[in-house]
Amino acid sequence: MASVAAGQEKQKVEKAPSAGAFSGFERMVAWRYLRSRRKEAYISVIAGFSFIGIMLGVATLIIVMAVMNGFRTELISRILGINGHMIVQPVDTPLNDYAELTKKFSAVPGVKMALPLVEGQTLASGRGGAGSGALVRGVRAEDLEKLTEVAGNIKQGDIVGFASGQGVLVGSRLAAQLGLNAGDQITLISPEGDVTPMGVNPRVKSYTISGIFEIGMSEYDATIIYMPLEESQLYFNAEGIVQSIELFINDPEAVDELRPKIEEAAGRQIFITDWRQRNQTFFSALQVERNVMFMILTLIVLVAALNIISGLIMLVKDKGSDIAILRTMGASSGAIMRIFFMTGAAIGLVGTLAGVVLGVVVCLNIESIRQFFSWLSGTVLFNPELYFLSELPAEMSVSETVSVVTMALVLSFIATIFPAWRASRLDPVQALRYE
Repeated sequence: MASVAAGQEKQKVEKAPSAGAFSGFERMVAWRYLRSRRKEAYISVIAGFSFIGIMLGVATLIIVMAVMNGFRTELISRILGINGHMIVQPVDTPLNDYAELTKKFSAVPGVKMALPLVEGQTLASGRGGAGSGALVRGVRAEDLEKLTEVAGNIKQGDIVGFASGQGVLVGSRLAAQLGLNAGDQITLISPEGDVTPMGVNPRVKSYTISGIFEIGMSEYDATIIYMPLEESQLYFNAEGIVQSIELFINDPEAVDELRPKIEEAAGRQIFITDWRQRNQTFFSALQVERNVMFMILTLIVLVAALNIISGLIMLVKDKGSDIAILRTMGASSGAIMRIFFMTGAAIGLVGTLAGVVLGVVVCLNIESIRQFFSWLSGTVLFNPELYFLSELPAEMSVSETVSVVTMALVLSFIATIFPAWRASRLDPVQALRYE
């Protein structure tokens, strides 16, 4: 009976290491391998570099994606600030009933404003004969006051002259290029002029600059001139009609839902385009850029994961005798594999969490960081005169952050599988022989 009891006790001792998957014993051994002794310092150095690489990779991904989201949001807000979300154009007859249609469209739930518009290309000239191409947009004074991107960014003058029908509003870059200020005269030349027996004469007319606006996008500030609607109709030979009616809606993403309601309210054949169709190339380029940047920066995390592989392989070779002893004590190959898997996965997990914390902190303080590096380098980073952004934007996305974390953890876990499998396949006899 004593021998049987001793045998059972011995069997319990031998099977103790493999009490269960990811048991306390396996976690203890894995944590022990994460701590370095002096003779194993080189392994800890590799693990440290892997940790730093994953942390910086995750943080960089979060920061870059947040900044790109911020730029995209700023650009969309500026583009949609002066352009309608939906553009209604005629199909068969001109929009000579635009006043009535404007009231009908404004009554549709979800429509914030309906803006009748006349557009035309002109040549603008100022002092010294300097000239530049310009896009004249004819709008009503009450509608212009609702365009806060324009009416709220008047740098010189005011919109009083515009409201009286005697002045125009000019973009800041166009005014600077022509050497003009508020109160000066700007000359507009249109190729669609008066018809004479000698042919079509270009129409030339001068207007007083009532105000100078600065939207914040060079394309708009360098080309757009706002003119009272009635005056633009006379100037472009479009008396009593408009070319289109732009609709500003409460939710720009709901254009598909409002499309049938707008068609029903019109009561006539119309052609509708939305802001996504008009800016499809631009936003597609932004999306491609974001995807490419994500793929490129993912390589940083991949390199750090490869460091985990090299570190674990060296750890397995160094711990050959320990593996042999554990196997002799009764630890299964699965237990050995889980021990080394937890050792490598811990580096990836802690590095990912540290990267998330670092990325969030940087995103929340990115403007202060920009100002610090500007002071340190003595130069202006992201000059507002070039980028038209007073602050560096950063807009974090929960879904993108979760994607970055998932990607980093998956790469880290995959990187640990092969070294852990090699450790589980190690022959105890050969490990002790070569030790």
